[in-house]
Amino acid sequence: MRWPPNRAWTSTKKLEGCRHFQVKQFGGIGKGRWIELFPVLKKEIRIRVLWSELKKDTYWRSGWLQLPEEEDSFSHESTSCIQAKTKVE
Repeated sequence: MRWPPNRAWTSTKKLEGCRHFQVKQFGGIGKGRWIELFPVLKKEIRIRVLWSELKKDTYWRSGWLQLPEEEDSFSHESTSCIQAKTKVE
């Protein structure tokens, strides 16, 4: 996958009640690269994800995709792909 990252991403499981995210900013070098995302419907929330985790199809897909609802039963909020979550005031 190319750097810089695509602007639109779909979470395979609901995160903060949402599945569709946009890139706010990105940075880092090499293995330390990260992407800050925000849910399209909740722009005040920010989620920072390591680029290495975002490239895996396990939790994220590039673009906005419609996924089956039955896949919503698990939240990956506690996984290692999320470094920080903050609300913007």
